[in-house]
Amino acid sequence: MSNFPRLMIAGLSGGSGKTIVSLALAQAWVRQGLAVRPFKKGPDYIDAVWLGLAAGREAVNLDPFMFPRDQVVPLLAERMADCDLGLIEGNRGLFDGKDTEGSFSSAELARIVSAPVVLVIDCTKMTRTVAALVQGCTNFEPGLNLAGVVLNRTAGERHRSVLKSAMETYTDVPVVGMLPKIAENPIPERHMGLISNREFTGLAPMLDSLAALAKDWLDLDLALSLARTAPDLAPGPVRWPGPEALSGGTAPRIGYIRDAALWFYYPENLEALSRAGAELIELSLVSPEPWPEIHGLYLGGGFPETQAAALAENRAVRERVRALSGQGLPIYAECGGFMYLCKSLTVEGTEYPMAGVFDLSTELCARPQGLGYVEAEVATANPFFTLGTHIRGHEFHYSRCVLGDLPQATVLTLSKGNGLRNGRDGILAGNTYAAYTHIHALGVPEWAPNFVGAAAGWMRGVGE
Repeated sequence: MSNFPRLMIAGLSGGSGKTIVSLALAQAWVRQGLAVRPFKKGPDYIDAVWLGLAAGREAVNLDPFMFPRDQVVPLLAERMADCDLGLIEGNRGLFDGKDTEGSFSSAELARIVSAPVVLVIDCTKMTRTVAALVQGCTNFEPGLNLAGVVLNRTAGERHRSVLKSAMETYTDVPVVGMLPKIAENPIPERHMGLISNREFTGLAPMLDSLAALAKDWLDLDLALSLARTAPDLAPGPVRWPGPEALSGGTAPRIGYIRDAALWFYYPENLEALSRAGAELIELSLVSPEPWPEIHGLYLGGGFPETQAAALAENRAVRERVRALSGQGLPIYAECGGFMYLCKSLTVEGTEYPMAGVFDLSTELCARPQGLGYVEAEVATANPFFTLGTHIRGHEFHYSRCVLGDLPQATVLTLSKGNGLRNGRDGILAGNTYAAYTHIHALGVPEWAPNFVGAAAGWMRGVGE
């Protein structure tokens, strides 16, 4: 059995303030000397990075859609080793899921991991109604432990007094804190939510303001006591991929891009590649630094549109990537990585040349072109997935293909999601694969060993 305090911070809807509350709690508890492990429910790279910065430990995504339900508790428990407290930030509204039944909602995740829930409520122009909302949430689904509330965006002392009185009169749910209206969000936002930490230079003042917010307006001791009511868990092992049988024991080098343009990676994807036998090398598409010899390349998602000029100007790297693809190097790209592998990217009317591996062009749009979970079947042979494999993933992109024809045989046939175009995703050029769909390594266990095996094969071929 495993015993560790844990708490989920959820909201009635997106924009309720749960991210600010989660960041404030994490930073305040760290300053009290606690080792906090942050978790993010659902497919989200940006909030997860900010949670990691606030907690001083890498955040972990938990999602029973993206990988098997029976792996959620094992991953949670494994990542809680040597930590005092687990802090889980929910997503969207507490009960909002994939369907009418609320499948894969924050509430479902809270039940899976037996986490007490603190609900953040935007109290703008509400008083007594807040108590009714809390009553409804408390009784809506059996098995949910609604342990406390944070009343957000309160208008003043009188407003807060009436809110607290209503909560005490009509509910048994304690008030963990009451936050005032904040004139300015400590973290600037953009179309995909919070901006990248790689574009933000005010980290220390931001952390100071979050800690002060928690100290002044949240009951940190009460929140910690609620986290300590979480029951014991009985986790099994995480099913990590085993190491590949590599020729002569030599590990193939897989480079992965981590810079201001591309940095969306689940930590488990990189760990799975390492466990499958790869040596991982961090690279950049915008830096002039030369690359070492690599035997595979992983281009994650990110914000290539914010670095379009720098990507275009680094002609040497663009030509290097195109040449490596032409030589048969195994290359795997997701979303922003796919955009880079196209021949151009148009941002606000300006067209920037990209690597040109695929005869496609993309442009940034004002509205999302793909958003949500993806389900697909592998329809074309490729180095990374077995033909016929069912894949679950997600997409979130504001870009779309505008020029060029998709090949007749795309790799993925989507039953859910938009993909590149018309429910098709995943294109292949030799050993180079690119798609808008993001996957999680624990949800597609063959991906990492196949990638490492392809890299090892290329390494042996080059050496012969």
